Amino acid sequence: MSTSTLTERYVHEVVRRLPADQRQDIAQELRATIADTVDGRAGADPRAAEREVLIELGDPVRYAARYTDRPAAFIGPELYPSYIRLLRPLMAGLLPAVAVVLTVLDLLDGRGVGQALATGAGTLFSFGAQLFAAVTLLYAAADRMRRPRGMLASAAAWSPEDLPEVRQGERTGTAAASLAAAAHVVLIALVFWQHTARPYRLGDGTPVEVLDPALWSGWIWPVLGGLAALAAVGVARVAAGGWTLRLAAWYTAAQALFSLPLAWVLHHQLLLNPAFLADATALWDSPDPVYDGMALLVLLGAAIGVFTAFRDARR
Repeated sequence: MSTSTLTERYVHEVVRRLPADQRQDIAQELRATIADTVDGRAGADPRAAEREVLIELGDPVRYAARYTDRPAAFIGPELYPSYIRLLRPLMAGLLPAVAVVLTVLDLLDGRGVGQALATGAGTLFSFGAQLFAAVTLLYAAADRMRRPRGMLASAAAWSPEDLPEVRQGERTGTAAASLAAAAHVVLIALVFWQHTARPYRLGDGTPVEVLDPALWSGWIWPVLGGLAALAAVGVARVAAGGWTLRLAAWYTAAQALFSLPLAWVLHHQLLLNPAFLADATALWDSPDPVYDGMALLVLLGAAIGVFTAFRDARR
């Protein structure tokens, strides 16, 4: 059966929401079920029978939820496996690595073992809580962003015409979207962490933030909001299997929320802590061109991302 048929599109929408080790068996089972049911309607037009069978099976998102072991109402069963796959490496890999690095740095700075271990433990708690909260909230937002309200509210609103085409190279695109969403989540957590942990130490040992503390009175919030929106769009893109015009529009708004305030902050040289800049003179002998260049790169990257999103959505 060609991958352009409604059956293949339906099967694809179901199995891509399941763990990898279950997909092949469930795909074969689902294809056989649909084929047998269509064959059982002797005398009916095959295309019409196929469509009726798919309507009876219902929304593929809801159908895939039958195979999940645990309820996940806050995030939704269609995104829950992806949520766990992202959360595990962040909490079991990145978080301990950051804690170990900071503990070692404290020891190298001549601080006592007790204080170094306290730094590591504090990082595990504060940075870990921020990572968990950011990932959970962004997946919950993506779960509500990815589909029109009518499709979420009622299974009757779904029809086989809502099935997206199976695109070649889709796995590569969704993998890139997953990495981008993870990077945005990590960046959000790092911004909050450097604000609370003050990881940089001046020559006299005073801990300071890397970013300008004055940003927390205003400009940091639209930047963080834009990052959160970009991460949510990335998760929704993974769940949808690629770009749609709806997601591209969301992405444009998220990029504007993130890139415009950040470019303004960079242009006016308000991003980094003056105390940090004064101490790290070897890196920032002439910050003017660096700031302006970073601002241009932020705007250029946002424009390229928006163009790519709409181009892929129209394919």
